Amino acid sequence: MAGHFLDSSALAKLYHAEVGSAVVEELVLRSAASILISRRSVVEVQSAFSGKVRSGVISAGDAAGLRRRFLEDIANGVFRVVAVTRDHYDQAGELVERHGASLGLRTLDSLQLAVALSLHRGGVSETLVTADKVLCKVAGVEGIPFTDPESAALPGPAS
Repeated sequence: MAGHFLDSSALAKLYHAEVGSAVVEELVLRSAASILISRRSVVEVQSAFSGKVRSGVISAGDAAGLRRRFLEDIANGVFRVVAVTRDHYDQAGELVERHGASLGLRTLDSLQLAVALSLHRGGVSETLVTADKVLCKVAGVEGIPFTDPESAALPGPAS
């Protein structure tokens, strides 16, 4: 079975309860396949924790604990971290050219999508899991199945 690619908007939900956290947690818990993330997400999720401190949602101590848990999960193989390559950058540029003006696809999100598309087309990833509404739109146009944990229940098992 192919894995699931989580972008940072979905990944952060595993560490701080918010809308969609339960959907992402269930997906990770019941997934017999690998959970894939990009190398970019490793930095971006830590930045999300810092943003929660700046906005007063959590304390600096809480952020340090979340960061520690996240990095331990990576070290323990909970996630398979995928490198962002030159080919991903090239594809991201093409995605921005096609969808930047019409759908609002931005630079860093185009890199996440390029990695997700590459993994999906290679049969490594079944779905993109993202709470980013623009990524959902562009993923649909590009033909990659996606789950938005904030607006959709997790699909049931295939019968």
